[in-house]
Amino acid sequence: MSGLNRELLQKMLSAATESIESNVAYLNQLDSATGDGDHGTSIVKAIRAAYKSVMEAPSGQSLKEILHNAGWAVMGEDCGSTSSLIGAFFMGMSDVAVNDELDDAAAIALFPAGLAGISKQTKAKIGDKTLMDALIPAVEAMQNAENLKTALINAASAAAQGAESTKSYVAKFGRAKNLGERSVGHVDAGATSIALIFDAFAKSL
Repeated sequence: MSGLNRELLQKMLSAATESIESNVAYLNQLDSATGDGDHGTSIVKAIRAAYKSVMEAPSGQSLKEILHNAGWAVMGEDCGSTSSLIGAFFMGMSDVAVNDELDDAAAIALFPAGLAGISKQTKAKIGDKTLMDALIPAVEAMQNAENLKTALINAASAAAQGAESTKSYVAKFGRAKNLGERSVGHVDAGATSIALIFDAFAKSL
């Protein structure tokens, strides 16, 4: 189909969950260089919670409710700032999910709304060595695409480049902030997980 509905959302989250599950050790390894070494463990909890919530949503539940409840499910997980940020993303998306069958333009509009949700939880911006280094370029790259598939392909490419760029940044948030210049040379785990998620979203279509 064109656009987005419950079934396609399930497919996208299934692919994202599988990708994150396959990369837990890698993400923890990246995080161990500058943080607590547990980002993989945290993000897999978050994405699993969202996927489980969407898969178990009652048949009569609207797409708006499905996304909102997925956000709450993520926020209920004990995975530090990851739960509040990823949860806020889904809840932000729910704010603009006006129908259960979204056309391409409405489906693409979910993502800047999700970014706006996260932006209420953090002041991080591009260059601060966080997941925002991948998420902001990804969302920007989706705009003006002719359909959701093309938008997600563009997003996946931009997120990957954004994640790679964090290697040259000095960390401004979290435990990594304490390292100062020593954080340079390491790719941010949060940005990498966002890149993996968008890559999975794109491939699922």
